[in-house]
Amino acid sequence: MGIVAGLDSSSVSTRIVVCDADTGAVIRQGYAPHPVEKGPEVDPQAWLMSLGEAAGNGLLEGVQAIGVSAQQHGLVALDADGNPVRPALVGNDKRAQSAAADLVDALGGRAAWAEAVGAVPQAKHPVTKLRWLARTEPANAARVAEVMQPHDWLAWQLLGRPARRTTDRGGASATGYWSAASGTYRPELVELALGHQVRLPEVLGPSGTAGFTPEGLLISAGTGETMAAAFGLGVGVGDAVVSLGASGSVFAIHEEALADPSGTITSFADATGRHLPVVHTTNAVRVLRGTAEMLGTDLAGLSELALASSPGAYGMVMLPYLEGERTPYLPHTAGSLHGMRRDSMKPEHLARAAVEGMLCGLADALDVLRGRGVAVHRVFLLGAAAELGAVQAAAPGLFGAQVVVPQPAEYAALGAARQAAWAWQVAHGTAAGGDGGTGYPEPPRWPAAASQVFEAGDELPVWQAVRQQYAAVRDEAHPGAFQREG
Repeated sequence: MGIVAGLDSSSVSTRIVVCDADTGAVIRQGYAPHPVEKGPEVDPQAWLMSLGEAAGNGLLEGVQAIGVSAQQHGLVALDADGNPVRPALVGNDKRAQSAAADLVDALGGRAAWAEAVGAVPQAKHPVTKLRWLARTEPANAARVAEVMQPHDWLAWQLLGRPARRTTDRGGASATGYWSAASGTYRPELVELALGHQVRLPEVLGPSGTAGFTPEGLLISAGTGETMAAAFGLGVGVGDAVVSLGASGSVFAIHEEALADPSGTITSFADATGRHLPVVHTTNAVRVLRGTAEMLGTDLAGLSELALASSPGAYGMVMLPYLEGERTPYLPHTAGSLHGMRRDSMKPEHLARAAVEGMLCGLADALDVLRGRGVAVHRVFLLGAAAELGAVQAAAPGLFGAQVVVPQPAEYAALGAARQAAWAWQVAHGTAAGGDGGTGYPEPPRWPAAASQVFEAGDELPVWQAVRQQYAAVRDEAHPGAFQREG
């Protein structure tokens, strides 16, 4: 059919990939940083400026369709004329923490929210940002006539600000006022937060078309970064993704939405018509960095030290709750080191305990999903720390699954490009006929990400023993804190 483009507007930059629509091969790429702005507020025009720079020098020449991915949880509040009433609120805005608690109480508790929309309000959610706006800027709140997320707003701008406003299931599921289980908005929750109703974007299916630009380019539904990255990676049912940032996240592809009264699981929709339950941990690579600093080395040095030790770290167990923890819910606790003996008090064993502690904490998050019937046969491991030899050696056994480490690539932008190709095929009647059980035509079959694959092999029983030792220490130190979902 030709070529398509995927645009990813993250919190710091715009990245564009131009791909062959049939094969997914990357033809050319563009990049531009966003203008530097500090804090949780951004002028949306900065995203357009960055987009224009990234698309310069004819990058989009010959492109027939564009998909847009963008940072999740942003709130663009517009007045009756479609103009922002204030800068966009983005990210995990800690100013809104008390507003989140307010909303939880206002609806009757965490279980009520989980049942309503599959998520318990946190500072990052758009519904919480609306509550914060109503409490702290009532004059601005009164002017809000409609709300969008970043990818909605960017697609609308590319289309020339038409009368129709759209979003997708993935983006809508991150708002706190749309239910992935029912596929419907809960407008009363917007009113609960803001004090009045507003216009909400039409929710398109994964292969839907938001519209055509004045030049005739198709703009697909777009989606949030997490959903786009999963689509770009090519993950499916039976796959989980573990993302290693300072904090961690674990998500999987599932056939149905999961309501979790505890709020441990956030029930997102994915970019294919399925669901994407997510479990977050507060601590991931910050555990490795902190230990590396203590030992006077860096992450690579920490990995080398850990590999000089052996599974189980000579009996030392690190509970990696350095900043409190979300899974299990221990917000006010601290990390701890157990099982120290004279012969284990060596740098290599501490390094090994840090790696194993971080991975065991993430394995706990995986078990939350498994406990709710989510199949996990293969784990994609993302982030710079996924390249560490010590992490690659321990992860398959501790996760109890094959581990795949994809080569670095712009997976969110690739997912947006794949979505653009899908929407083009559907719009022109050339999409594959089967729906794969989702109710939508099959997406383009682009090759899987180039990856390294790691297996536990014959050492699986050893790693299972390490995991059991960790669980015993965890449960003794924090009895009852970790409740597996059943």
